[in-house]
Amino acid sequence: MLFLVISTPRPERPSEFAATRQKFWDWIAPYQAKRICQQIHPRVGRGAVAIFDVPDHALLHRILNEWADLIPAHFDTYPLVDLAATKAMLADQVAATGLN
Repeated sequence: MLFLVISTPRPERPSEFAATRQKFWDWIAPYQAKRICQQIHPRVGRGAVAIFDVPDHALLHRILNEWADLIPAHFDTYPLVDLAATKAMLADQVAATGLN
């Protein structure tokens, strides 16, 4: 299950969380190594954008709680569809209608 997660940290002074923000990258590294976190990028200003591939909602819930414990934030979470699955669905739809 793919999810796009956009974090918006609480509006504290960034300098107050500099050390914690450094720890964040150490915390996320094992998820990257396991390909659970497929991509992660810092946002301009503050926050991050990540793509997670998890087997179920429970793991995503755990990851976001760990993240929020490290850096309190609001998370916008969007379910995504795998590109190969989308292409297969579209091919099936085209084949079913007979329109090419």
